[in-house]
This record gives sequence, structure tokens and C-alpha cells, in this order.
Amino acid sequence: MAEKEKDELEKMNEALSMSEQFVEKYQKPLLWGLVVVVVVIGAILSVRHFYLLPRQDKAQAAMYQAVMAFENDSIDLAINGNEKFDGLLTIVDQYGSTDAGNLANAYLGLAYYEKGEYETAQKYLSKFSADESILAPAMMAAIGNCLVDMEKYDESVKYFEKAAKASDNPVFSPIYLKKAAAVYEKLGNKEAALKLYQEIKDKYPTSNDARGIERYIERAQNK
Repeated sequence: MAEKEKDELEKMNEALSMSEQFVEKYQKPLLWGLVVVVVVIGAILSVRHFYLLPRQDKAQAAMYQAVMAFENDSIDLAINGNEKFDGLLTIVDQYGSTDAGNLANAYLGLAYYEKGEYETAQKYLSKFSADESILAPAMMAAIGNCLVDMEKYDESVKYFEKAAKASDNPVFSPIYLKKAAAVYEKLGNKEAALKLYQEIKDKYPTSNDARGIERYIERAQNK
């Protein structure tokens, strides 16, 4: 296997290795007797080992091929797959309950965005869920992009601001704030745009998006 493919597979396995949370969530008894607790935990472990984990392994294997197609700009192949591997649509349909199936929603949304099918893209991006500060905000911003391209500016700006807040770091937050500010300018709301440009300057002064931010501030002030 090529070194690049190894790296991609390792990244995917790391991102999808969350199955232990299943046991942690359901293993705590709720004032039940000892016998009931043992039965419940035994049932959970059985489901995990004989149903969830095998499905997760199959989903991860399918995801690897689909993601490689996506990254090689073979968008239709990534979506539909071929006789050798399942596409993202099949992965979402058959393995939607797995982490890989969840991640497939994100890739599927991005794939449809590349095709210019923004409503469908928003549909799948909205199905993705994650409790972390990089990928989840990025998908929020992607939904914002879909809405901008559908000229739903009032809705889009909310997603960009939400993404900036959820991300809360000097790399990505300024990007999302600037997107939101640009939409506010499009809407003619110069005060809201100015506030966000000023936030980039004050809160993220060393970020790439803070470079030349004075120009944006002056533009918002003079409109």
C-alpha cells in the first residue's frame, strides 16, 4: 500500500475509533438489581461485538475507497461507487448507525456541493453530527456556503457565526467570522459586519484573516 494511502487510512481509523463510548453510555445501572444489571451489560456487549463492530469495520473499509475517489476529484464515483466498492450513498443507507456512516453524510454533502446541488448538499451536511471543535464547525460553515449559493443570506450568516463560536480557535474562527461579515455586507447590515471585522482584529490579531482587516473595517464604516 502506498505511503499516502497508509496515512489516509490511519487518519480515518483514528477519527472513527469511538465505539468504546457506546459501552460507557449504557453500562451504568439505574437503580436496578444486580441480576438485571448483568443481563443488560451482557446484552449490550453482545450487540457491540456481534453487530455494531462488524458493521463498523465494513463501513470503514467502504469509506476508505469512497474517500479516495472524493479526494481524487472523482465525485460521481465517490457518491455512487462501482462494482468494486460501495459509494457514499450506499454507506449512508446501509451503515448510517455507525461512525463511518455519520462521516459519510459529511462527505456526501461536500460531494453534492461540488456538483452544484446545494439543496441536496445541505440535506446531508445537516445529518452529520460530531462533538468536537474542528470538523463539526467546518460542516456548519459548509451549510452556510450552501445557503449563500441558494441566496438564502439571512439563514447562512447564522451558520457562519455558529461555526465561529463552536470552533473558537485562531485558525478557523476568523475564517468563519469573515464569511459572516461578508454576508452581512451583502445584506446591507454594515454595523453587524463591522462588529465581526472588529472581533477578528481584537480577538485573533495574529491570524491570517487579521492581515489587512483594517481595510475591511474602513469599508464597513464608510458604507
